[in-house]
Amino acid sequence: MKYDYIIVGAGSAGCILANRLSESGQHSVLVVEAGPKDGALSLKIPAAMLTNLKSTKYNWAFKGDPEPELNNRQLKHDRGMTLGGSSSINGMVFIRGHAQDFEVWKESGCQGWGYADVLPYFKRLENFDGGGCEFRGDSGPMNVHRPSPSNPLSSAFVQAGLEAGYPQTDDIVGYCQEGFGPLDQSIHNGERWSATRAYLNPARERTNLTIVTGALVERVLIKDKVATGINYKNQRGEQVTAWANKEVILSSGAVGSPQLLMLSGIGPKAHLADMGIPLVKDLPGVGQNLNDHPDLVMKFKCLKPVTLWPKLSLVGRMMAGVEWLTRRKGICASNHFDVVGCIRSHPDVAYPDLQLTLTPLGVEDHTSWDPIEEHAFQIHVGLMQTHSRGRIELVSADPAAAPSILVNYLQDHRDREAMRSGIRLVRELVRQPSLDLYRGEEIFPGDALTSDAELDQCINRESYTQWHLSCTVRMGVDPDTGAVVDTSGRVHGIKALRVVDASIMPRVTNGNTNAPTMMLAEKLSDAILGIPPLPPIELELWQRSATE
Repeated sequence: MKYDYIIVGAGSAGCILANRLSESGQHSVLVVEAGPKDGALSLKIPAAMLTNLKSTKYNWAFKGDPEPELNNRQLKHDRGMTLGGSSSINGMVFIRGHAQDFEVWKESGCQGWGYADVLPYFKRLENFDGGGCEFRGDSGPMNVHRPSPSNPLSSAFVQAGLEAGYPQTDDIVGYCQEGFGPLDQSIHNGERWSATRAYLNPARERTNLTIVTGALVERVLIKDKVATGINYKNQRGEQVTAWANKEVILSSGAVGSPQLLMLSGIGPKAHLADMGIPLVKDLPGVGQNLNDHPDLVMKFKCLKPVTLWPKLSLVGRMMAGVEWLTRRKGICASNHFDVVGCIRSHPDVAYPDLQLTLTPLGVEDHTSWDPIEEHAFQIHVGLMQTHSRGRIELVSADPAAAPSILVNYLQDHRDREAMRSGIRLVRELVRQPSLDLYRGEEIFPGDALTSDAELDQCINRESYTQWHLSCTVRMGVDPDTGAVVDTSGRVHGIKALRVVDASIMPRVTNGNTNAPTMMLAEKLSDAILGIPPLPPIELELWQRSATE
C-alpha cells in the first residue's frame, strides 16, 4: 500500500489529477472515492438530473444548518458521491466564469491565477463542438456541446434581452460574457459527459493507477508536519493504511476537504479542541470563507402550448425514454438550459453579478420537483457575486458524521438588494415584445408583490442554493489572513499535502463551478509534476462603453 501520490476523492478535480499524474507511467497513483462506481443509466441521461438529486445513492445530500436570513430553513446541499463527483449528478452547465473573476484572484495575492494564466488551461481541457479559436479548445478530453435551441421560448428570451437593452453574446466564455446568448453543456452525443468519462475512463487500464471505491477516508497521517499517508475504511469495514512517497492530495470538495483537514488536526485551534482532536497545525481559515450562489425561481404561465409539460405524462416519458435509448435524442438528451442572460444588478456593479436561465417548464419547489400542471416556464435568478460568507465545522470527531454547513445566505444587505433587483429586472425582461406571445400571469412571486418588504418575504421563503459551495480552503499567501493553501495548492505549514478542488478558490466564480474546478486541477497537475505552467494568453475582452 505504497504509492507516489494518493488522491482523496474522484470528483471533477480528482479524475483529472488521476489521469495527469499517471500519464507518464513513472508515478504510482492511488485514488480513493467514498461513493460507488458510476454505472447507473440515470447518470448518463441528461434529463435524469432531478432523479439523481432526489436519490442519495450517488449524492451526499448534506442537510445544512438553519439559515437565519431564510426563515431558518435547512437547505439540502447536493454533492456528488460517485466516480466523477458532482460532474456525474450536476446540471451539466459548462461556464468558466467572467475573466474578471480571475483578475480578482490575482489581485488578492494569488499570482499566476489571472485570466491570461488560466485561459490556456481552460482551452487544454475542452473539446468544444463549436470549434477551436483563440478562446476555445477543440482537442481536450472534456466534450462541451453548444445547443441549438428549438423551443421558441428560448429564442424569445434572448430576443427580449436585446429589446431590454442588453448586449447579445455569441459565447459567454469568450470575448464577451455580458448579455444574452447560448449556454454550453457538458453533454456529448446525447449523454452526460462527466469527468469520469473524460479523464478517468481513458486511464483505467494503466498499471500504475489504482482506483478504490466505497472507501471513507478518516484522516491524513502526518508526522513531523509532513503528510505520509491516509487511513480509510473499505467497503468491508476494514481499516486500511496507504502510504504516500511524494504527496497526499485532497480533492474532496468544498465540504469534504475542510472536513478531512480538521479531522486530521489542521484547522482552527479552538474548534479542534472543542472536538477533542489533537492539534497538528493551527490554520484559522479551514472551513471559513464559504461561498455559494443563492437562487430564486420566478414562474410564469405560458400562453402558448410550447412547454415540456405535456411530454411529462406517463406515455410521454415512456416515448422520450425509448427515443433516448434508441437514438440518444429527444427531450432526454438535454438539460433544458439552452440560453442564459448575464447581467448586472446595478449600473455601478463592475461586471455581471446576475445569471438568468430559462427552462420551458415550471416546477413546484426544490423538494418534490413536481411539474406545475399547466403550461408554464420559469427563470432562475442566480446571484453570482455574494458578499455574505459562511463556514463549515465539525459536529464531532467521527469521520462518518456529516459536518455543519452554514452558508449565511443574504446576511450582507447588499446580497438581498441584488436579489430584489434581479426580480425587478426579470419582470422588465418578460414585458418585452418578444415574450408577449408567451408570457401569462406571474405565478411566483406574483405581480401584486412589489415592495421591498413583500419581495423580501418571498426571498426568505423560496431562495435556494445553486449547489456551488466553494472557497472553504482559500488559496493565498498569508495564513494569518485566512489563507489555507498557497498558490500551488500546498497546505501552509504542512509538507507533502495539497488541496485541489473548488474549496481553494479565493472567491467563487461568476457562474456554475464545474468548469473552473476542472481548470484548477489541470493547472495544478502541472505544478505537482514540476512542469512549467503554460504560457499566458493575453487577449482583448469586451468592455462596456456606458454605465447604463
